[in-house]
Amino acid sequence: MIATEEICQALSDAGMAGWAAMLPQQIEQALSADRHGDLGRWRYLLQQLPEIQTEDIDLRADRLRIGRSQQAGEAVRQDIYQTLRALQPWRKGPYELFGIHIDTEWRSDWKWQRLREHIQPLAGRKVLDVGCGNGYHAWRMAGEGAGLVVGIDPSLLFLTQFNAVRHFMARQPNVHFLPLGIESVPDRLAAFDSVFSMGILYHRRSPMDHLLDLKDCLRPGGELVLETLVVEGDGNSVLVPEARYAKMRNVWFIPSPAALVNWLQRCGYRNVRVLDVTPTRIEEQRRTDWMAFESLADFLDPNDHRLTVEGHPAPTRALVLATT
Repeated sequence: MIATEEICQALSDAGMAGWAAMLPQQIEQALSADRHGDLGRWRYLLQQLPEIQTEDIDLRADRLRIGRSQQAGEAVRQDIYQTLRALQPWRKGPYELFGIHIDTEWRSDWKWQRLREHIQPLAGRKVLDVGCGNGYHAWRMAGEGAGLVVGIDPSLLFLTQFNAVRHFMARQPNVHFLPLGIESVPDRLAAFDSVFSMGILYHRRSPMDHLLDLKDCLRPGGELVLETLVVEGDGNSVLVPEARYAKMRNVWFIPSPAALVNWLQRCGYRNVRVLDVTPTRIEEQRRTDWMAFESLADFLDPNDHRLTVEGHPAPTRALVLATT
């Protein structure tokens, strides 16, 4: 499932030989931690994908496209469809593979549209995508010309979905998925030009430590792209849910944009600026045929979409840039 030698070589070439030396053991441990016992089934599904590849790839399209429907016969497309369906839920996207539209829970392209014109141009840059999900944004980063993209996320289902997409690429960009968390990245790595952390901070019990870990990954002058839940308020406003937030147990701290700026400055970041503050709409995060579980509409007060079912302010997300 992971081309370990290829990834280690890519890291070594990018000046991260120390991490490359640690990586084989990290990957072995990650793959052995199959918490749900599904890894064998997911590997089997990957083996069932038809042996078809194409160089007709558009990583700049909002519906990230690989191939066209006329490049594969109906029987092949049906095999692809059935296998991809078996890898549900698909949360980040959308994708189009040989004309098959994977209508994911999140319209992740909307988030990309909000940030792409404001970040440092990615051409030739070494990029770390923390909590990358199935890799949608990592592919978009490659579409912007990034020289190396490393996505990390401990989910083995997301790893499988990433590999399913990559399977069809005859011309594969320098994009890699590691089933690891940020704690597996070596201390004071200082190697990446850009680090993205989107939708992660509020899941961390110690948000300041997370911001410092991200800073350690960046070279001097590198750029952090941070997206997280926020609430209204001043520089001291932080929501700490007593139990759940929008039915999620693992939400710990939701700051105001001003408080988030303070946190970043306290951690030593420079040029901190809030790009965008946008309420999450049910058109952006919703249940689909490819993600049939509860989604945003189920997490909001049915009588007042300004509130979650617990009575907290409904999800609003901020995009923030900072440099080291």
